[in-house]
Amino acid sequence: MAAMKIAFDRGINFFDTPEAYGDGYAEAVLGETIRELPRDELVIATKVFNHFNPDGSRYPDLSPEHIAARCDLSLKRLGVDAIDLYFLHLFDPLTPFADIAGVLEKLKAQGKIRSFGLSNHSVEQCRAQRRYAPYSVVQPAYSLVNPAGETDLLPYCQSENIGVTIHSPMRKGRLTGKYVGEESFADFRNNDPDFKGERFREMCAKVQSLRPIADRYGVSIYQLVLAATLMHPSIDVAICGIKTPSQIEEAVGAMGKRLSRQDYFAVRNTVGPGSPKPPDASGTRK
Repeated sequence: MAAMKIAFDRGINFFDTPEAYGDGYAEAVLGETIRELPRDELVIATKVFNHFNPDGSRYPDLSPEHIAARCDLSLKRLGVDAIDLYFLHLFDPLTPFADIAGVLEKLKAQGKIRSFGLSNHSVEQCRAQRRYAPYSVVQPAYSLVNPAGETDLLPYCQSENIGVTIHSPMRKGRLTGKYVGEESFADFRNNDPDFKGERFREMCAKVQSLRPIADRYGVSIYQLVLAATLMHPSIDVAICGIKTPSQIEEAVGAMGKRLSRQDYFAVRNTVGPGSPKPPDASGTRK
């Protein structure tokens, strides 16, 4: 809550959460925080997808009845009259697109949501869904380590003027510059192979090698990577996982920063698959 309040003081007005985090608890914490902030200056986003069972298990459910019921619960937990941006958290293969579109349009007409979007959908899933309703924002995973979507989803969004709010831009902390590769983790990263052994050490070494570029811009490695990520013309928002006031203070330092084209590609080529390469004389890519 302290981090969110400082974020607002530093110019952050967009807060994103889903009901899936803590089975609604994250929404309740956000709701408690924003009660002390001017509502008309905030953009609040949340997501719907899961059907929660009493035993803690869950399964996909974007049926109209379920979406309507979960929206009411989200409104109550957030303590708001309307959700500014309501996402389908993931793709539900069972519910017809027209049924989903119908309930979202109804919720909008009722004033319970102001706009709606698609999270973690492929470009073809987005294209299909948008034939039935004006989904105005998409939210894919994207980072310089794995710039997924650059060949299809992001160009589509840019050409159709669809907003893009990416998640996981720092790859669970691997791009922050805070690790050397010998750390261990007690959270969800404990079983992630990207945070173990030689793979983790190699990535940390690559990230640490960015320090000279960061120093030239007077920023931290975290700020350098975040600023580079936000330079993509399709990307409007990068959602960072923030827990403490110091973390948001650092993230805010990336706002308004731009790298030269040369430095952008130097950063990208260091930590990720690199920039697109032209074909050689034989027509094959180098």
